[in-house]
Amino acid sequence: MKKTIGKPFAHTRLVKFLDKRILELRPRKTQLEIAAEAGFNALNTLAMIKSGATKLPLDRVPAMAKALECDPTRLFMLAVEQQDSALARLHKEIFGTPVTANEVAWLEEIRSASDHSDPTLTTKAQKAIRGIFGK
Repeated sequence: MKKTIGKPFAHTRLVKFLDKRILELRPRKTQLEIAAEAGFNALNTLAMIKSGATKLPLDRVPAMAKALECDPTRLFMLAVEQQDSALARLHKEIFGTPVTANEVAWLEEIRSASDHSDPTLTTKAQKAIRGIFGK
C-alpha cells in the first residue's frame, strides 16, 4: 500500500470510509459536531484521522460509530485493518467474517424467503443479487 509522507494511513479503507460517511452526514451535522459526539477533546483529531495522519484508536470505535451513525462492527474491522493488516487477518481467521447489522437483516430475509432451507448460492441467485446492485 502506498504511503503519503506525513499521512501514512491516507490510503486505508478507513480513511475512504470516513470521507464518504462524513460527506453523507454533512446535511445534518458538521465534522466538528461528529468529532465532539465521538468524544474527541481535540476537535482536529477527527481531521487528522480522516486525512490519514493518524490512526483511529480502537477504544474510540463505539463512540465514533455512534457519531457517524454507522455499524460499529464495520468501523471496528476497518480500524483493526488500519492498525495492523496482520492483526485483521488473524481476527478474521479466529472469529470468521464479521457481519454487520445490515448484513444480518439480509441474511434473515434470505432465511425467511427460503423457509430456512439453507439454499445453495446458485449462479442464477448470485446474478439476481448482483443485479440488485447494478453489477
